[in-house]
Amino acid sequence: MDKVEYWLRTAEDDVAAAKVLYDGKKYLHMGFFCHLVAEKALKAVVANTTNEQPPKIHHLIVLARKGGILDELSEEQLEFLDGLLPLQIDGRYPEYKLEISKKLNAENCKALLKETEEFLCWVKMKLGK
Repeated sequence: MDKVEYWLRTAEDDVAAAKVLYDGKKYLHMGFFCHLVAEKALKAVVANTTNEQPPKIHHLIVLARKGGILDELSEEQLEFLDGLLPLQIDGRYPEYKLEISKKLNAENCKALLKETEEFLCWVKMKLGK
């Protein structure tokens, strides 16, 4: 399996995991997996653009820039990626976990999951997959 396929396949697996977490009302964890999906989708772009393994970083905007698609992202996509960042970093630390968890509910997590799937589809279309 090539690098691009690897990242896209693992992103698809993480979408499935996010859905299970959503169904189980584990919204903080679901948000973390949504970040993973976007991160892996962007790493597929980086792998495609550079023909190298993507860097071991988690910042979505930096990955979009490295993949050469930052300027192609819509305002909504930029807001989506920016909104995922606290779910990846702050959600790991007790002092932020409770605050973030309070903002996550069934309604906004359903929307987040939909946006995540749409972003992955958009990346796959860009890559011709």
